Amino acid sequence: MDHALLCERLSALVAVESPSGHSEGLERCYALMQSWGEPLLGRPAEIVEVRGTPHMLWRASGEGGVLLLGHVDTVWPLGTTARRPFRIEGGRAYGPGVFDMKAGLVAAFAALAECRDPAAVSVLITGDEEVGSPTSRALVEDVAGSRGAVLVLEPSQAGAVKTARKGGSFYSIDITGRAAHAGLEPERGVNALLELAAQVLAVSALADPERGTTVTPTVARAGTTTNTVPAQAHLRVDVRAWDLAELTRVDERMHALSSSVPGTAVRVDGTINRPPLEPAGSRELYATARKVAADLGLPELDEVAVGGASDANFTGALGIPTLDGLGPLGDGAHAEHEWADMASLAERALLVAGLLDALTRP
Repeated sequence: MDHALLCERLSALVAVESPSGHSEGLERCYALMQSWGEPLLGRPAEIVEVRGTPHMLWRASGEGGVLLLGHVDTVWPLGTTARRPFRIEGGRAYGPGVFDMKAGLVAAFAALAECRDPAAVSVLITGDEEVGSPTSRALVEDVAGSRGAVLVLEPSQAGAVKTARKGGSFYSIDITGRAAHAGLEPERGVNALLELAAQVLAVSALADPERGTTVTPTVARAGTTTNTVPAQAHLRVDVRAWDLAELTRVDERMHALSSSVPGTAVRVDGTINRPPLEPAGSRELYATARKVAADLGLPELDEVAVGGASDANFTGALGIPTLDGLGPLGDGAHAEHEWADMASLAERALLVAGLLDALTRP
């Protein structure tokens, strides 16, 4: 494994800022990865644009085989690299998006270079996963539907692969009241902020800690000036659960919300975004990965269930064997201290190459 090449590629990829849906940055990242993948796969990638967002696809011929799945979009806004550029210190790579999940993408192409038959592998890299995959979900499901297995290069959890993920839902609640002067005639107003406060308490009560179901108000806005009764308010809500029945329960209750402050109107938008990734869909792939790691002399591979969702939730829900968290060790996804371990990047490339060989063996 050429460690210098891995560092060079990761540095180049992190240097290109690629916020979700930012076509220019995404396309520059795809051009880089095109130069890595085309010599291995023997053909250029297809750039699939959906509602203005481009995605990158190499589709293997025939049925079966394996899909390598990842995303190149990050949560970081343009300008972040100016104050936090890529660097390597003590064997750790730092920079926006380095852990989630540009290091995993570098490992994927290194794995393709090491595996026996890269032509049997499909590769899909999307540009909007961090915002719920609104333009790429159908593409992910279509490409995965003809594959025998899906390997997702999202970050590991302290080295453990992810064999289960919570499903997630996202909601927006818009509240309409009536403005009035807060000092002269507040009684003529209808306070949307009071209704927002009631809705925060109502949605929070839908959580079920014993079942691991979280319902979290995350963003709230109301009002215009200090001396005006707020006529509008807005609330966003994040829901996570281990099983689809819980997501469905919360979804039904969310859409049944009604106003409690007389004169206000409440509108709820949103639905289930990602179904849960069930552990049963990862069981055989995880066993194969453990054997591959042992045969290669790599660290013992652990598994973990996590609350965050990924595109693995979509492929797992289709009944396709899916193993997630195959990216390198590191920490700080979506955080300022984000880092990826360079030694583990090479190890994960070897692990994924071994998995590809095991899964595409005639």
